[in-house]
Amino acid sequence: MSIYHDLILDHYRNPRNRGELKHATHSAQANNPTCGDRLGMHILVKNDTILDVKFSGSGCAISQASASLLTEAIKGKSVKEALALEPKNVFELLGVTLSPARLKCGLLSLETFKKAFLKNTR
Repeated sequence: MSIYHDLILDHYRNPRNRGELKHATHSAQANNPTCGDRLGMHILVKNDTILDVKFSGSGCAISQASASLLTEAIKGKSVKEALALEPKNVFELLGVTLSPARLKCGLLSLETFKKAFLKNTR
């Protein structure tokens, strides 16, 4: 189990894909008021492929590591493939079982990602 905790701490301390994406085609913001986590996600899609994705925000190690891991997982995928991701996929990326109080922290990245597409397709 330590290897997974190390993975979360590594992604928290050295997040992948953190930053702004100036020419994003999709973006959204979400927060977790119970924990204070805030997340913004900026996605560049071309020909139905996620070419680049960045996240910004602040929060606990779980929410920030989840965003880092999710952005790595979806980069290069088709939009359809990425939108098919479910909470169980995020938990697999994190590699740990989250307590009920931490579920929202772990899923904030997926919520923000999907919100970016819902918001921009209406």
